Amino acid sequence: SLGSLPGGHWNGRHEGRLDRLGVQSIGVQALPNGQISHSIPKRWSLSPMSGIDQSATPDFGRDALPGPELHQVLARLRRAAPVSRVLMGGRPGWLIAGHEALSLAVRDEVAFPAGEWYRRVIEPTQGRTFESMEGAEHLLYRRLATPAFRSRAVDRMEASGIAELAQEMLEALPESGELDLMDAFVAHFPFRIISRVLGIPTEREEQFVGWALGILRFDPKAARQFSDYMRPVIAQRRKHPREDVLSGLLQAEVHGQRLSEEDVLSHIRLLFSAGGTTTHDALGNLLYALLSHPEELQAVRENPERLALAGEELLRWEPPVALLPRLCLTGTTLGGVSIPPESQVLFAISAANRDPARFEDPDRFDPDRRTRDKLTFGLGSHSCPGLHMARANIRIAAQAILDRYPKIELVDEVQARPRGTTLRGPQSLGVRVLS
Repeated sequence: SLGSLPGGHWNGRHEGRLDRLGVQSIGVQALPNGQISHSIPKRWSLSPMSGIDQSATPDFGRDALPGPELHQVLARLRRAAPVSRVLMGGRPGWLIAGHEALSLAVRDEVAFPAGEWYRRVIEPTQGRTFESMEGAEHLLYRRLATPAFRSRAVDRMEASGIAELAQEMLEALPESGELDLMDAFVAHFPFRIISRVLGIPTEREEQFVGWALGILRFDPKAARQFSDYMRPVIAQRRKHPREDVLSGLLQAEVHGQRLSEEDVLSHIRLLFSAGGTTTHDALGNLLYALLSHPEELQAVRENPERLALAGEELLRWEPPVALLPRLCLTGTTLGGVSIPPESQVLFAISAANRDPARFEDPDRFDPDRRTRDKLTFGLGSHSCPGLHMARANIRIAAQAILDRYPKIELVDEVQARPRGTTLRGPQSLGVRVLS
């Protein structure tokens, strides 16, 4: 599921992946270089690290692997076997790299239940949502929560609100010279979109964004202040609903059941972590892809409708969630490899999306490519429910940037390369705007 992970670039300097937020969580912790250490609870299986060549294989919980480095490592592992033993924060784990094998694993909700990982890692700080549920309960809460994100409020935001906000923010930026698009625009845009589609008063927008960032840092004070602020807003919307997502969450009813106040707060936290961080990284990755491929940038300028194709190809070529952590609960055999119960696993979305058995010339960024088989948004009951809005946010914001700056180029392509393993995006996107 796209965006079901905490963290992201929010401090403006983008000095890491999760430690920018001071993230500390059960099962996930930040390391000094900004990568994720998957800290496995003692009750999880920790078999010896036999079968792992530690001198030749990176640590997927600690190494940044910018640009092509990640894809080269994943390609080597995929060529050797669809499932490999790897290091994850100094601990042993399993990485599923082949498209066929990962397609099977994503659909196998007995061996790899998505809710189990969310319950152990995300739920203690974010709260209980449909992402940490399974079976009938998952379907019930998904039916309660997701219609609000397909409401008229979302339709209005997609029709005009996204473009209006992007233009408003871009007008405050210099017309020429050098600037960091990640710091100046991309780091703020997703949160402002979310707060507006929720119906949060714009005069408190920056404060609300600050609380949201604190929640992503797993800061209990920020979570408490966020809840204290939202509870009277929720009470007021129950009495006087509006055409916004918050009202939609409060009014949703399935089989006589409604979301409680805590349910609503938890799903709003999910919206910020899911929608905010991955929209941020996906938009940064799309801008990098276009600016590092001048011929494609020119093609998009000549035919703006081509931007939607570029966005779809980007989600295959450099997805914002490259390696999705999971738990193999029951143990299974996949691709001829036996994975023990309670093993930590990485669903290598980036590897499957570049599997030559499924995609021709997979390392090439090609917006004309048919990308329907990409696994970026997941499959099955835990597939991403917000993919339509995510696509709209990315496409409309990128178009607004290109319209604002008809002549723009990267200052340093190497520095702008996406980096990170679980969450992946540019640390900075220094551009030179020409008059």
